[in-house]
Amino acid sequence: MANSLVTSVVSTLIAVILGAMAAYAIQRSGYKISQFLVILILCLKMIPTSCITVPIYEIIVNIGLYDTRLALIIVYAAINMPFVMWTMLSFYEGIPTSLDEAAYVDGASSMQTFSHVILPIAAPGLATAFIFTLFLSWNDFLVALLLTSTHAKTFTVGLAGFLSAYSLDLGPMCAGAFLFSFPVMIISMFAQKFIIRGMTAGAVKG
Repeated sequence: MANSLVTSVVSTLIAVILGAMAAYAIQRSGYKISQFLVILILCLKMIPTSCITVPIYEIIVNIGLYDTRLALIIVYAAINMPFVMWTMLSFYEGIPTSLDEAAYVDGASSMQTFSHVILPIAAPGLATAFIFTLFLSWNDFLVALLLTSTHAKTFTVGLAGFLSAYSLDLGPMCAGAFLFSFPVMIISMFAQKFIIRGMTAGAVKG
């Protein structure tokens, strides 16, 4: 449980911070290459995780991070960052560029404009991206199965240990599944209004 919690929260924070900054830079750049970058982001998101797990495993083993939380944090952040960028792009499109220009006139830098002007307006989008990215990391099984063995094993991999070729410990497995699902249900109940507000705000532009 501790491994799942640490890797999910930390990787989600990294993916949301870097993804939000990258999406803002792409959306506000105004260059033709930005359209190509948007298409590239969508293509990256369409790649199934199962297609890249073997190269990821070889890289993690070669750099000596196998069976560590750091390996899961890096991989989860990299895999989920395209989703965050794609989500935030729609929110930034709904924010007029006149706000950026007004901040520049007042002497604000690009980072100050992004942190003090844009992010407060895009807070529903950030909340939506954070929640969905957290769930993606929390529910992952394949990456955790390949990159961990003992010390960094997550809850999903631990649940699979109750199932073997000759037996099934149904009672402990159901208890573990409930414990695994309980935090997600609690977060979903409290974050429901943020998810609805974020999806509605991202659907309307102009």
